[in-house]
Amino acid sequence: MSDAERPIDPGALQRIADACAKAMWADDKASQALGMQLQETRPGYARISMRVREDMVNGHDLCHGGFIFTLADSAFAVACNYKNYVTVASGGNIDFITPALLGQTLEAVCQERTRAGRTGVYDAEVHDQEGRLVAVFRGRSYQTRNRIVPELETLD
Repeated sequence: MSDAERPIDPGALQRIADACAKAMWADDKASQALGMQLQETRPGYARISMRVREDMVNGHDLCHGGFIFTLADSAFAVACNYKNYVTVASGGNIDFITPALLGQTLEAVCQERTRAGRTGVYDAEVHDQEGRLVAVFRGRSYQTRNRIVPELETLD
């Protein structure tokens, strides 16, 4: 059996995903500055929350859409960087469904839909603390050849 045909140990996959998420999150000054909390990560999956602060509301007293996009994008970043290759966004779009309000806690859940070669497609949903759908996001990724954690193996 070749390496390409060998099944990947789920425990090793989770260990690599956790190490990548931890390394990325430690250096993610933008997400940290916005008060985001990494709640859960699995290979191709991430869940992140953020409380809407006073400095995040726009002239209509609603959470600015850019902050909602950033929350979804942060979940996307963690979800697509689980193979220990630096993976970046090649594009993303969002549809706003329901406004988010000051004081609400938003949660973005992002999941891999497909990954082929060095590209992938990921979908995220953002909900408020009552479970209302706030936004849907789709991100497209591109995997580089650089490692996130140099001393850690990669998943091909």
